[in-house]
Amino acid sequence: MICDYDKYELSRREWMISFLAGYAVIFFVCLLFYHSIILSVTAGFAAVFVPASYAEEKALKRKELLTMQFKDMLYSLSASFASGRQMQNALGEAYENLLMIYSEKTPMVRELKYMLRGIEQNRENEEALLTDFAVRSHQEDIISFVDVYKACRTTGGDMEKVIANSTKVMMDKMEIEKEIRALTAQKKFEGRIISIMPLTVVLFLNIFSPDYLAVMYETFSGRLVMTVSLAGIVAAYRMMMKLTEVAV
Repeated sequence: MICDYDKYELSRREWMISFLAGYAVIFFVCLLFYHSIILSVTAGFAAVFVPASYAEEKALKRKELLTMQFKDMLYSLSASFASGRQMQNALGEAYENLLMIYSEKTPMVRELKYMLRGIEQNRENEEALLTDFAVRSHQEDIISFVDVYKACRTTGGDMEKVIANSTKVMMDKMEIEKEIRALTAQKKFEGRIISIMPLTVVLFLNIFSPDYLAVMYETFSGRLVMTVSLAGIVAAYRMMMKLTEVAV
């Protein structure tokens, strides 16, 4: 099934798992900060927004995999064009080559299968199929490659050289992104630990010295302080995730 790579449709099982996980986390945090079962049970339903965030994360990972597989496809296309193949045959060889490396359910393999079926069974034009794929991918590299391919078809350019250059550019870009992810991964991990530390401190104080925090749960000003603290933790975590985000 073809799809828009900016969107990820969660299965019923994925939706339920992400919702329940979000509900459990929200319930625990609210119980820890407010000591109110009713409030915790009610606040837990805010987890209805968690599946949407989970779907965005899944879509991002799928686009990363698509980009990596597209690079491998370009290697195959380059070899095929070097031996005098046309695009239709080159796509068929790319499908067979990728199938030896990746599962049939992975994005680029499915896209190639869809294109080949469209060409062979429905007599569709490979240019139109590639354009449709590029639009749905929302990936700058893929869109650029398809635009250059169409220009070469029109002007009679050197397709082998174009694909070789496209592969080199993509490899350079992926290496830079890999280095950036390596640099931000440690900071992201540290940020998560720092975000969890206040929750851990409150938990241990509740276990070993409940009287010390009693005023926070029994007075209005105490609950207000806990609310501001919780809001600060959430805001700091979201800011950390935003700062360490690497665009694909």
